[in-house]
Parts: sequence; C-alpha cells; structure tokens
Amino acid sequence: MEKIDYKKVLKELYAPSTKKVSLVQVPEMKFLKIDGIGDPNTAEEFQIKTEALYAVAYTVKFMAKELPTPLDYVVMPLEGLWWADDMASFATGDKSKWKWTLMIMHPQEITNEIIDEAIQKAQKKKDNAAIGELRFETYSEGKAAQLMHIGSYSEEDITINKIHQFIEENGSERVGLHHEIYLSDPRRTALEKLKTVVRQPMS
Repeated sequence: MEKIDYKKVLKELYAPSTKKVSLVQVPEMKFLKIDGIGDPNTAEEFQIKTEALYAVAYTVKFMAKELPTPLDYVVMPLEGLWWADDMASFATGDKSKWKWTLMIMHPQEITNEIIDEAIQKAQKKKDNAAIGELRFETYSEGKAAQLMHIGSYSEEDITINKIHQFIEENGSERVGLHHEIYLSDPRRTALEKLKTVVRQPMS
C-alpha cells in the first residue's frame, strides 16, 4: 500500500513560492477543527487543543489502514485561522484577545463515522478534555493569495503586507479569515528556518 503525502498531491496549496505571491483556488476540503482564544505563545489552551487534534488525527490515520479499501497517508500539518472581535487588537499585537481555529486536513475518504469512533478511542487513551470539543466539517476557502514565510512567526508582517498589497493591486478585497499552515515543528526547527504558508482569501 503506497503512502500518500497530500502536501505533494496538493503542492500548489502547500508549497508556494517564498518570493512571489501566488493566486490559488482552494477547493472544499475536510478538516478536523477546534476553537480557542488567547496568545498561542503562552496560552495553555493552545497546547492542549493542539495535542487533542493530533491525538485524533493519528488515530484516524491508523483506522484508515483498516478500511475496506485501505488508505495510508502522511498526517497533514497543523493549520490555523486567526481573527479578533476588534481587529485593531489583532493588528497591534494584543495576542491575549486573538481567536483561532486550529485544524488538520483529512482525506475525502474519511467520514463523520470514522471521526466519531476515533474521538472515542482517543478519549480512552488520552487524558485531554479538549478531545470532546473537536468537530469535523468541510471548509471552502475559494480564491486566495498566499506566500511562503521563512522565519519566526513574529516576523510575518512583511509577508502579510506583501499578500495584502497583491490583493489590492489586483482590484480585490480581503474576505474570510487570515490562514496559516505550519509546515515545521517549532520544537525541532530553528526560528529562522520555520516554514509557514500564509494565506488570505480574497474576493
């Protein structure tokens, strides 16, 4: 059974240029999601909910190998949608007021029934109350501009500004939520080498 890496299958979405903003059409995809609020660098909730996501995502991965048509794949990276009720607090860096949805993409073959069973299994193995907050749903982002950011998350301003400028120059407007895809593990990667896809839906 061949192991599928959807980052390679969907290379246009997960491996953009580091220099030139690209325009992409993001199809509807399935995501395991969980919501939260607070500074991702200091909020314990962020870590707990990230761990809950991965606990279920890996349970699903192993269950997929036992499907009538077995499926083996690489667990996808963590992604995040970011916003604030007062976007001024988002722009000025008051991270304690940031709201976020963390999510991991899953193959189309994964069903709600598989997710429900995986959540039950993970709850028996892991002492993590956040597992019960997980939900599985489709997300249709549509037209978007994106760029690969290399470096610390705190230094994304230049990358974000390039994307926003691209959208304005194309006579479009920003819609939807700021989206980031974390391709590197910050626990094992030097800050200056972190790879993050920064994406902004547009009209």
